Amino acid sequence: MKTLLIAQNQGTPLFVFEQKHAFESWLSKQTSFSQNWLTQINFSGNGLALIPNEQGELAQVIFVVDDASDFFACGDLIKKLPTGQYLLHAEVKHQQAICFAWLIGAYTYTRYVTTGPKEQPLPTLAVTDQRLVDSAIKYAEATALVRDLINTPAADMMPKELGESAQALADNFGGTLKQIIGEDLLTQNYPTIHAVGRASAHQPRLIDLSWGNKQHPKVTLVGKGVCFDSGGLDLKPSAGMRNMKKDMGGSAHVLGLAHLIMSHKLPINLRVLIPAVENAVSNNAMRPGDVLTTRSGLTVEIDNTDAEGRLVLCDALTEADQESPELIIDFATLTGAMRVALGTELPGFFSTCDEIAAGITNAGGKISDPVWRMPLYQPYNDLFKSTIADMANCSTTPFGGAITAALYLQKFVRKETNWVHFDVMAFNVRTLSGRPLGGEAFGIRAVFDYLQTQYK
Repeated sequence: MKTLLIAQNQGTPLFVFEQKHAFESWLSKQTSFSQNWLTQINFSGNGLALIPNEQGELAQVIFVVDDASDFFACGDLIKKLPTGQYLLHAEVKHQQAICFAWLIGAYTYTRYVTTGPKEQPLPTLAVTDQRLVDSAIKYAEATALVRDLINTPAADMMPKELGESAQALADNFGGTLKQIIGEDLLTQNYPTIHAVGRASAHQPRLIDLSWGNKQHPKVTLVGKGVCFDSGGLDLKPSAGMRNMKKDMGGSAHVLGLAHLIMSHKLPINLRVLIPAVENAVSNNAMRPGDVLTTRSGLTVEIDNTDAEGRLVLCDALTEADQESPELIIDFATLTGAMRVALGTELPGFFSTCDEIAAGITNAGGKISDPVWRMPLYQPYNDLFKSTIADMANCSTTPFGGAITAALYLQKFVRKETNWVHFDVMAFNVRTLSGRPLGGEAFGIRAVFDYLQTQYK
């Protein structure tokens, strides 16, 4: 990505205009040749136009969008232009969005592609602000990391490989990583992580990344790392299982967010916990009706083995809360109910702190990373009571499923803990500007920008 966006003051002029009137003002100052050219190609003042000089060489490019502050408005631009170097001309307030869109629009996942035409070199965008270049690259690299991890098929992204990805990130930024693997999860009291993952040939593990000065405020991220979810003995239908490689999307999100935090050297004491498992079917798989004792001591009756994400998360949340961090944030592809409520492109989240919730929401609105707060409606706790254990792992009703899942998780953090829980899709189901089909990062830029305002 570093060759696609550079700090220079040369290149074919690329003008990005917001709305038609800005373009018309610019056009009135152009040569008659350029004006006539745009008339001849029937340019309507919206979208992309390439303008040659009188020798037929590309002289300048214009791109007119409705909202230039949208971080994806220019997401397809890099793949529409001829190879070469372009110098950005746009309002300063729009340049961050344009630079991010330029880079993230270059993203493709081609690890397994062996046929087809050879891709042409992509063009380069030049801007005059080195800090803008550096920041845009960091944001785009974090987003690409999330996408790559989710897009990787489960055969090549099991708990071991997820741990290797976390190790590479720790090595890159000077963090430390440790893992608790297999039977050691039982001896070190992570019983629900072990129970969900024990049926797989791929050993379950707790991935634990630490970075930063221990004197700085403690922020802990927890990510659901179910590398493939068959549903367990409550087996999913084939349609529901088709994209379950993405069920480790929560872990991808916290690694992407950790990338942003570490690359920007945010002054926090960061910890990232990822319970990584495969929810498989075997003779030792957990069964409906089993009762598990969690790390916190609370007992859980297994009503449905396909509600496994909350089981691996609850042990990790208990561990996170033992250190009394200033803030715990978890990401998970947890419920279909959230997708029903908000669709696939708007992530819902829950928070125990109104101020933090407002801060994250406001931050997301400014950088085209919208999020929506959902209620921790306490009366719904009655819906997952058990007659033989402290609670069941899912509700007696399909209604309010995202809320009841969040309430289940809330039982594993103390009342005084500032806690945020994201329930995300982690996947694009349609192609949009700068957002191809497949793995996607939702909410991490919103959370990071909020953290930047709190920890400077």
